[in-house]
Amino acid sequence: MTFSDSSLTSVLPEDAMVLGAAVAGSVLLPGDVGYDDERALFNQNHDLAPAVIVVAESAADVQAAVNFAARQQRPALVKTTGHQMVGPAHGAVVIATRRMDDVAIDTVGRTARVGAGVLWAEVIEKAAAVGLAPLNGSNSTVGVSGYTLGGGLSPTLGRSHGYAADHVRSLDVVTADGELRHVDARCEPELFWALRGGKGNFGVVTALEFDLFPVPRLYGGGIYFPGERMDDVLRAWTAWHPRTPETMVSSFAVLRLPPLPEVPEPLRGAFVVALRFAYTGRAEDGERMTAPLRAVAPAVLDTVRDMPYTEVGSIHNEPTQPLPYYERSITLREFPTEAQDKLVELVGPDSDTTMWIAEPRALGGAWDREPAVPNAVATRGLPYVLLGVEVGPLSQEQQHKESVAALLTGMETWRGDRPLVNNLAPEEAADAAAIYGPERYERLAAVKKLYDPANMFRINHNVVPAA
Repeated sequence: MTFSDSSLTSVLPEDAMVLGAAVAGSVLLPGDVGYDDERALFNQNHDLAPAVIVVAESAADVQAAVNFAARQQRPALVKTTGHQMVGPAHGAVVIATRRMDDVAIDTVGRTARVGAGVLWAEVIEKAAAVGLAPLNGSNSTVGVSGYTLGGGLSPTLGRSHGYAADHVRSLDVVTADGELRHVDARCEPELFWALRGGKGNFGVVTALEFDLFPVPRLYGGGIYFPGERMDDVLRAWTAWHPRTPETMVSSFAVLRLPPLPEVPEPLRGAFVVALRFAYTGRAEDGERMTAPLRAVAPAVLDTVRDMPYTEVGSIHNEPTQPLPYYERSITLREFPTEAQDKLVELVGPDSDTTMWIAEPRALGGAWDREPAVPNAVATRGLPYVLLGVEVGPLSQEQQHKESVAALLTGMETWRGDRPLVNNLAPEEAADAAAIYGPERYERLAAVKKLYDPANMFRINHNVVPAA
């Protein structure tokens, strides 16, 4: 049986009071003080309108929220920052995890144990204090849990260590039956496999433990060139990066930047192309390695330098405050000369695109290798991911969708057969079978049937329980 969201009514105040008595955190109904703040998302073009929000402070609060959702036959949705949301959650129980923000670093074991609401910035800072680093993403304001459950593509350490999901030691998760389970390679291994890559389909992760790495510094940053030199810079980068060691992660980006005060003066309102680097070897080796790319064209701005790991957010320099945007990505199974020509045609200086960011990121290395404990990540063996981002209000949504679609459709000839779960648009939510492929999806659906047979956790790129 699955629930019918169309029949869901409001939560009665007396029912909310019963729930409130069972949790240490807050229980908020529409109209309550704090409800609008808790439902707000990082992407301002999306909105949540749940029947009730539980601002959890502990795993016990999460259990109470899940049990309430089960009794009322409502879907449950986890929200940390809201960088990626699939639907408005009408009639749902939203579990806000921001108060579950404990971070514990084990210096000897080189691991971190974090609560469900922790952001990468907090882990980076505390790990760096003891000379360690996590497999964080490009934006340190993203939540650790959702990023990791979706695989986690680190633009600093990923090419040498793989996906963030590959290095999860254990998870604490509340499943649809309200049970708090400690899950690892030996204890409930099928659920452990599915959680790492299956995103939010199987329960509410309340804490996770993962590996850290002895990387106190790196050589990284961005070199920005005039957009008119896109062809030259792109050719040079695509010829250069396959010959670099796995300790070098790089990407190429086409940027049409807005004239906003937070954008550095040389880039403000400019059309540029950027090369981003993160190298964990010696700075002098990194400088020597990147010298041929610096010679391609005069730089508008060069921020590549030896830096403490705490400054990794400056490499991609992504927005840290909420804004309205639309993004999608595809993987590329190859990126030959013809594909490079097409990308220049689609977003280069002679195109009429308004695309804010078009970024091909090179993968390979450890991203292609299965981890010691296999997981559900489906994108191994694909050498590139291509991201398109448009920024602007909801009134321009159709224009933004068409702009991003033009980029991705234009590159369809070289498209890979598996996308990254963490960069999918809401309208792609029904494509979980295509995301994971038939064999992996069948296994995920079997796990779903065992742990969430009524599909409580369905406001996502949903894996439907097996029949």
